[in-house]
Amino acid sequence: MDNIREEVKELQIGIKVRRLRQEKRLTLQALSDATGLSKPLLSQIENDQVIPPLATLLRISKALKVGIHSFFEEEGDSDKCILVRADQRRPLQRRHLPDHPVAAYTYHSLAYGRKHKHMEPFLVEFQQGQWHDELMVRHDGEEFLFLLSGELELHFGEQVMVLKPGDSVYYDSSEPHGYIARSSLPTQAVAVLYSKD
Repeated sequence: MDNIREEVKELQIGIKVRRLRQEKRLTLQALSDATGLSKPLLSQIENDQVIPPLATLLRISKALKVGIHSFFEEEGDSDKCILVRADQRRPLQRRHLPDHPVAAYTYHSLAYGRKHKHMEPFLVEFQQGQWHDELMVRHDGEEFLFLLSGELELHFGEQVMVLKPGDSVYYDSSEPHGYIARSSLPTQAVAVLYSKD
């Protein structure tokens, strides 16, 4: 957990959320109203106490009228090509909160630092667990996922699909969707999120 905290502080997602909120002259209450997220949760995100899952980060980015890439870019970086070495990936895992179910995955940005991206690629590591409907999320945009290892259960609307290594899925993420690992083996995928805004 300490390593994750350090990596989160290095990426400074919470600081970026606070800075963008203040630039837009929004109070925490106004951001809460716009996102449907509680003020305490937003405060914990801004203070780097909680790592938001991707769907939550997308809701915040939409409310702030910025792309999700804003949280993974570095100030002053305008490189046209970004190489992220395997040992430079920064894992982000949400801490459990009493009123929020624990996220069923850990994610690593695969292109942090690049400014003004239209896509946001991640390496996602899914945890095994029991499916529950609270894992369903929806947000504007599209997603592509390619399963590298393990076995993954995808819930998309009323459909349930099982993905095995080498399988991929592309879908409209404005439809309710969620994942859970089906085996105790490491379950990893490359996911690319595209937000229209």
